[in-house]
Amino acid sequence: MHIKLICSDIDGTLLNKDRALSDRTIKAIQTTNLPFILISSRMPKAMTHLQKAIGNEDAPLIAYNGGLLLHKDEVLSSTEITHEVSFTIADFCTQAKLHMSLYHHDEWYVPSMDYWAEREANNTKVQPLVQGLSKTLNQWKIDQKGAHKIMLMGDETAIDEVEILLKNNYSDQVIGYRSKPTYLEIAHRNISKKTAIESLLAAKYPEHNFENVLAFGDNYNDIEMLKAVGLGVAVKNAKAEVIAIANETTEANIDDGVAVFLEGLNGN
Repeated sequence: MHIKLICSDIDGTLLNKDRALSDRTIKAIQTTNLPFILISSRMPKAMTHLQKAIGNEDAPLIAYNGGLLLHKDEVLSSTEITHEVSFTIADFCTQAKLHMSLYHHDEWYVPSMDYWAEREANNTKVQPLVQGLSKTLNQWKIDQKGAHKIMLMGDETAIDEVEILLKNNYSDQVIGYRSKPTYLEIAHRNISKKTAIESLLAAKYPEHNFENVLAFGDNYNDIEMLKAVGLGVAVKNAKAEVIAIANETTEANIDDGVAVFLEGLNGN
């Protein structure tokens, strides 16, 4: 097996307990001398500081679980949620008092800096713009752009109800991913980390295929990617379903699992 490209999820996989890249991980990545692609549900702005730490700023980025594929200032692919779905979710969240974050490219809008917005800003090192949901969505409609991701945070029962709403009315358009019981990330149904890697290979690495890709992950939205690539590796803290389909398992993220595996590849 000839690995020519490495793709890694960020949260729960690449970062340590302080939600940062350890020195060991940075060194292991740099020692591979291979393109290292960050692939995450995060927005680009919440990923570029990690690229900089690695010294990998010229590499492409896969944001929003594949909803936005970038290479520097070039948009390689972009898939957005329709306005109808976004407005429906916004109406529900307003009534249910659920936090709703709206993301487009490097824009992140929240209706207020509540507990959830503060927590997410602390985790991602990005500050959102505060503006009402209706105002944001109406402006996006005028500008002919939509959400790359919608993030709902709050009461677990209310989020259950949103999942039912989406399943009953928009299952052909969007998919909801429960990263935590109190978190629901909503994306366009047609995108995934697997399809994003496929687009990336076609656009930037046509000489390679899935067999040449090593990928790391920990959660449900990583399963399709890990099954598709030549070498799919789960960290020890991954969901049981992820570990079950992975080719190999490495140490937990808090124990520098990605670094441990890469050091093995590097012969250290």
